[in-house]
Amino acid sequence: MPRESNPWDEVFRKQGKFFTNPHEDMPGVVRTFEREKVRRVLDLGSGSGRHVVFLAQKGFSVYGFDKSEEGLDITRKWLKREGLKADLRSGEMIARLPYEDGFFDAVISTQVIHHAVPADIRRIVQEIRRVLKKSGPIFITVPSLRNQGEHYEEIEPGAFVPLDGREKGLPHYYFTPDTLREMFKDFEITDIHIDEVDHYVLSGFRR
Repeated sequence: MPRESNPWDEVFRKQGKFFTNPHEDMPGVVRTFEREKVRRVLDLGSGSGRHVVFLAQKGFSVYGFDKSEEGLDITRKWLKREGLKADLRSGEMIARLPYEDGFFDAVISTQVIHHAVPADIRRIVQEIRRVLKKSGPIFITVPSLRNQGEHYEEIEPGAFVPLDGREKGLPHYYFTPDTLREMFKDFEITDIHIDEVDHYVLSGFRR
């Protein structure tokens, strides 16, 4: 049977392996993971695999979860070329994740959880908390600004859908530091800063 398509499959089909370099903060994230004796890491919304591959190269047991089978296929091929392994699964991040409570030592998610309306984002954050062990670290990035040159329709306060561009039709919620703190109120937040491409970066631990 033909694979059921979704907008993200179209993105990866057209763009291929984009976002190939790890986030600028990843070396520091690795140091935190090593200090906290992290072994098992979830990359929620792993895309075409840049952090799955990077963390696998560093010796972590990496699990990638993404809605797009196209993105996961790219990741599988990349891992094979590097002689690495990771557990890759597809599914909806707004549903219950297919992992047991406290299964992971750490969770990362870069430029992913904002692709939803606020009620769904709250569910995603609670699932992150559920699958993360107590005191496990998190590393989350979300955009602070809308992409220039694209037209948007506001569907809820702070939530927009692009009417053109690469992510046409995909919901975007734009956080502020206050909404980040509110969404992640069940975590001990240790840092929120802006990275070199104007994304908010949140680091913390599960309470």
